[in-house]
Amino acid sequence: MITVGIDIGSLSTKSAILNDKKEILAYDVVFTGGNNRQSAEITFNNVLKKAGLNKSEIDLVVTTGYGRENVPFSDKHVSEITCHAKGIHLLKPHIRTILDIGGQDSKAILIDKDGNVINFMMNDKCAAGCGRFLEIISKALNVKLEDLGDISMQATSAARISSMCTVFAETEVVSLVAVGTPIPNIVKGVHESIVSRATSLLKTVGITEPVAMSGGVAKNKGIIKSLEDMLNMTVEVTDYPQVMGAIGAAFIGQLIGK
Repeated sequence: MITVGIDIGSLSTKSAILNDKKEILAYDVVFTGGNNRQSAEITFNNVLKKAGLNKSEIDLVVTTGYGRENVPFSDKHVSEITCHAKGIHLLKPHIRTILDIGGQDSKAILIDKDGNVINFMMNDKCAAGCGRFLEIISKALNVKLEDLGDISMQATSAARISSMCTVFAETEVVSLVAVGTPIPNIVKGVHESIVSRATSLLKTVGITEPVAMSGGVAKNKGIIKSLEDMLNMTVEVTDYPQVMGAIGAAFIGQLIGK
């Protein structure tokens, strides 16, 4: 049995292929753009090519994310909350609390020993605590998005970012640069601002250790460090944080296939 999971997010669309041994055969990430149906088709073809498979060899396609109901070749669509829970459970079955920070929303998810969702809280009203915020800040600082984690590790202290709005926070960052605040200190301050919001979400659902983080922002080691410092606990990350929803969708396909 071979299943494909496709996670259509606001900024990127991800796909993953699992076999019946629950092994990840391939994964892929593309920009969503203005046509989520097209991005799903593109990443589906990409991941098939990476795995050396053709469409006739796929038993089930499960979609999740914002555009999950807009994929004509989908066999089933499932909420991203459930998919992230199942994805983490597949790779790290001991995890009980998940923080998922995506492009434009963030989620805190509490799960049981079987990967079932017990409680969750979602923030999709503001991008200030999400990946889109980091993109905007990286452009304002004229640094690469993927370098923010390393840059923050050079900080001697964290600059205070007081604004709760992406637009105003960007203005605040520009002002900090203008007065000569070191870039690493600004980046660390931005990370702490994001983590502060995330911590509030986690406390709302109730933090049960062990804790893991998923979503593209989990690739930022500065965020992980700030989160561990604020929670005073270890935060685990899988090898595939950005495609966790797609992996979970493919895993659900395996469970359905049984």
